[in-house]
Amino acid sequence: QVQLVESGGGLVQAGGSLRLSCAASGRIFSINTMGWYRQAPGKQRELVATITRGGSTNYADSVKGRFTISTDNAKNTVFLQMNSLKPEDTAVYYCRIWVRISRTNTLDYDYWGQGTQVTVSS
Repeated sequence: QVQLVESGGGLVQAGGSLRLSCAASGRIFSINTMGWYRQAPGKQRELVATITRGGSTNYADSVKGRFTISTDNAKNTVFLQMNSLKPEDTAVYYCRIWVRISRTNTLDYDYWGQGTQVTVSS
């Protein structure tokens, strides 16, 4: 099994910054992609950003230029630096990773973190 531990959420005023972290552990042979999603009350979960093992990134249009995703591959950790936060960024943020669990099993398995609340006040 794979465990994801998130941290870094909280309450911040509009215009402020937060940095989320998500550390993966367990049965991991390699991590192919790591990402962040969010879900606001009454809305569907949506992609925020992803980053591949090669460093390619993808961002939702709503966060481009304000959020930055990065990784510490040695520690199997993904970060989300969130700047210029807006009230509409308020949501539960979830990390998600796609991993291979062994050298011989070439399937990708995805796992979700438990979520961390981000609240941006106006």
